[in-house]
Amino acid sequence: MSLIVPVNKIQGLESAYRTAATEKKSEGKGAFEALYQSAIGLLEETNRYTHEAEEAQMSYMLGLNDNVHDLLIAQNKANLSLQYTVAIRNGVLDAYKELIQMQF
Repeated sequence: MSLIVPVNKIQGLESAYRTAATEKKSEGKGAFEALYQSAIGLLEETNRYTHEAEEAQMSYMLGLNDNVHDLLIAQNKANLSLQYTVAIRNGVLDAYKELIQMQF
């Protein structure tokens, strides 16, 4: 299974970081805070997709919905969102490990 990372979400994180870096002086907010808020937003989105997939699965099992395509789409959205979240987490951990290993 390969990890598929949506480019538009990565660009969204990058643009949020750059926007926060340029507005740092005017608003007093740090770039880290904006990046943190973007990460929280992505986690909330992943959680929302997971709940939607669970609701679609329950609806299908109870016979309220007989459309298998909607169920598969909801499950795939949740799966891709989770894979993306894990890939971002791994990237942050790798960057942290590199910073720890730096010698000054």
